[in-house]
Amino acid sequence: MAEPAYVRIAGEYARRIRGGELPPGTQLPSYAEIAQQNGVSDIVVRKALELLGSQGLVRTVRRRGVFVADRPNLVRVSPERQMESAERSFANESDRQVRVERETEQIPATTELAEALGVPLGEEIKHVITRATEDGRPISISDTYQPLDVSDISGADFLEETLSDLLPAAAHAEWLRTTPGDLVKTVHQRFLSADDRIIMISTVSYPRDRYDAFVFRMALK
Repeated sequence: MAEPAYVRIAGEYARRIRGGELPPGTQLPSYAEIAQQNGVSDIVVRKALELLGSQGLVRTVRRRGVFVADRPNLVRVSPERQMESAERSFANESDRQVRVERETEQIPATTELAEALGVPLGEEIKHVITRATEDGRPISISDTYQPLDVSDISGADFLEETLSDLLPAAAHAEWLRTTPGDLVKTVHQRFLSADDRIIMISTVSYPRDRYDAFVFRMALK
């Protein structure tokens, strides 16, 4: 899926802010200047700056302009990042070296998975494990399941997410190198079609200190 222009522009500024190129208090160019630099409309620029604001990276001062926030927070945003690859999502968050690896297999649906996906018990489903590191530090691991007749999430109309602090599954704890008994930030996701068919389910684990806040926007279309 092509990346929207406003997400691309916001990602470029996010990397420059988090990388220190644009320190706290720096004033961003005007709407017109950003629009001209990127060959887009003022509306696109406005959406990009609103996204940066929702991530805690910039603040708007009336009649003066947009400035880099005093303490840029790391905020996870949905669904902008959900419609991107993991590589693009984490690259938009940081200018550090991000590595993403995936394992894909077909497994028989357990009772829990069969009920969640609406498939017969034991039917083959797709299981993808995605692991991410930043400068060698584990920052994310996810287990994703979907029926074999679903190739991607482009057919999803809604995203439901449940955010919890939980004890991680053994594989997630091992990857994130958590101390036994420590909680992780866990996001349970369900991607649904307009007729409420579940396209995909996923459980994502992050270190508890990875994000200061989570922003949710549920309707995908």
